[in-house]
Amino acid sequence: MKNILVTGGAGFIGSNFIKYVLSNFDHKVINFDKLTYAGNLENLADIESDERYKFVKGDICEKKEVEKAVEENNIDTIVNFAAESHVDRSILGAKEFINTNVMGTHVLLEVLKEKKLEKYLQVSTDEVYGSLPEDKKELLFTEKTPVTTNSPYSASKASADLLCNAFYHTFNLPILITRCSNNYGPYQFPEKLIPLMIAKTLNGEKLPVYGDGKNVRDWLYVDDHCSAIMEVLNKGRIGEVYNIGGNNEWYNIDIVKLILKKLGKGEDMIQYVKDRPGHDRRYAIDSSKIMNELGWSPKYDFETGIETTVKWYLENESWWRKVMSGEYQKYFESNYANKLI
Repeated sequence: MKNILVTGGAGFIGSNFIKYVLSNFDHKVINFDKLTYAGNLENLADIESDERYKFVKGDICEKKEVEKAVEENNIDTIVNFAAESHVDRSILGAKEFINTNVMGTHVLLEVLKEKKLEKYLQVSTDEVYGSLPEDKKELLFTEKTPVTTNSPYSASKASADLLCNAFYHTFNLPILITRCSNNYGPYQFPEKLIPLMIAKTLNGEKLPVYGDGKNVRDWLYVDDHCSAIMEVLNKGRIGEVYNIGGNNEWYNIDIVKLILKKLGKGEDMIQYVKDRPGHDRRYAIDSSKIMNELGWSPKYDFETGIETTVKWYLENESWWRKVMSGEYQKYFESNYANKLI
């Protein structure tokens, strides 16, 4: 049994990861989350009574808070999901991205070193590789692709990755890095493409699509991402980077049209808007390393994954409406505020 500190565990991928671990392994999980705008404890309401789960409100930028959580819970492993992650927000203001994604990662690495923990996994993104040409489908991001960042968000994540690499080589620390393609699935904050388009369609609103909508992304169902992280954590070679992709390249506009079709709406709801600055044209992941070395492969094809995702948002309308209104933030006060020391 491991005692895993999951930072950012109240977010989309983090909360799905916690549920995946508790469902498939006999580990204890400490959810360490600052509860910024994208952190939602309602994501984990159904496992709050599990004795192997505990929530600790904390900020990865505050070393004393991290040390306390590690010491009091006998932590041996850290999986770092905590990050500001929306490109548009990073364009509006980069400071919080630098603070959380870079400085926060540095704090975690210092704690890893000083407390001599068994393992640290940094959850990164394919966006650190920059952009691929749309007309050269044979080109894919590999772990050897040079880091080339085009937004403050991707620059902050790449900086964190470089810190991890430096701490591994300098201090011989047990560090792993994963870089995933675009995730989708239940509990995703509705500023991201798929949940945003579902919510706007159900609200009868126009669906804003950047530029010509021909930006290409590789889509990975969140449960597949979670299973890959555990494979890397359990069997990955220390000091290595592992790309995690879904082998599902789609134009953004085709994703939007597919959602409209599944919800029985017409394409007249689409509204093209001015493209955002530094908008990468194409991402595509080569997952052959994790597949060949660790035997991992995605279980969800896109048709199954998107069907499951749309169904979830239809059946959990109260969840995303609370998120979009900000009402979800009251959950912590009503359920945890008087319980935490």
